Amino acid sequence: MARPVKHDGGLYKREGSKVWWMRYRDKDGIRRRESTSTEDWGEAQKCLRERLQARDNNTLSALRRGQDLTFGEWADFYLENFSKPPFRALKTHGVNQRALKHLRTMFENTKLAKLTADDIEMYLRQRLKQRVTVKTKNGFVQKGILKATTVHQELRVLRRMLNVGVRKKFVFANPCAGVEFPARVDGLFRPHYVTWSEQNTIEFSAPEYLRNVIRIITETGLRIYKELTPMKKDQLDLDNRTVWIPDSKTPNGVAEVPLTEIAADAFRRQLAISGPGHYLFPSDKNPDVHQKSFKTVWRLALRRAGIRYFRIYDLRSTYATRLSAGGVADEWVTQLLRQGDAKVFKKYSQMKLQMKREALTKLNRQANEGGLSFGTAQPN
Repeated sequence: MARPVKHDGGLYKREGSKVWWMRYRDKDGIRRRESTSTEDWGEAQKCLRERLQARDNNTLSALRRGQDLTFGEWADFYLENFSKPPFRALKTHGVNQRALKHLRTMFENTKLAKLTADDIEMYLRQRLKQRVTVKTKNGFVQKGILKATTVHQELRVLRRMLNVGVRKKFVFANPCAGVEFPARVDGLFRPHYVTWSEQNTIEFSAPEYLRNVIRIITETGLRIYKELTPMKKDQLDLDNRTVWIPDSKTPNGVAEVPLTEIAADAFRRQLAISGPGHYLFPSDKNPDVHQKSFKTVWRLALRRAGIRYFRIYDLRSTYATRLSAGGVADEWVTQLLRQGDAKVFKKYSQMKLQMKREALTKLNRQANEGGLSFGTAQPN
């Protein structure tokens, strides 16, 4: 039986026009006529299906608003409502601002719904050919070619921003899903797993406070600059082996974190050398403020240990990997990382080649040789 006419839509061409138009009825039965802005019948059909699906999902009004929304308007809205604390860290907001400053030069007046994967790839290719521009007292000076990682970060910001647009139903799909980054980016999203022997080597070459940092992060998974460096002494409860995190990157990060014996011992050692101030990691220059960065001392420790450089943040990845290798369920690892999205766990936990080799040693090559097994009969 055919569907009632009031639920159908159709395509037609106006006299003297090559562009396809679509007609359909909204939820209230009001007839709508809109241009598909394309001469291709297949693309016009796709546009009509999007309208009908949005109508059936009660998101048609949002989708229609998205048709008139420009990239610049959405960027302003995103920065104001989804980029600032408490949604994102202040440092992340700064990254978003810098990335969108460059993205605006290409897409400022582009309709959000008209943004395509081809447009984004064209932008990326142009950016990869540009040079770094530095402002000096004598004016702007151009340096070397932009790194692929810098341009890729702009793509990640754009993808995040458009994902919010998809959730708000302003766009039907994220065009970044069809983008192929036109350059090789080495080492991106590949956290370094620190073996136990490697950790001992680094600790031997590190000052005492950095040694405590390494043990705390690999035993608790604390975020270094958001949770550990600004930590105050009154957040510790060593009698019950817990630490309270009052402020974090995500809402799930605000929690009471249990401590292993190694972590509790590292906290005790740090308390002993932290001085009379409130902070557990006070600044060398001013004990009334906390340490801001470990980058320099971390790089020097790795150099003295003879280990190739990797980010100190990879210690958090090591924590997740060790939990996973120990047999902890993925759901619990996500909880211990205090992440809101289980997908993030895949970014942190890395099964290394050595772990795979250890798993292969458990192969039973004599399985089913000595008798019946799993209901399989032996041949006569």
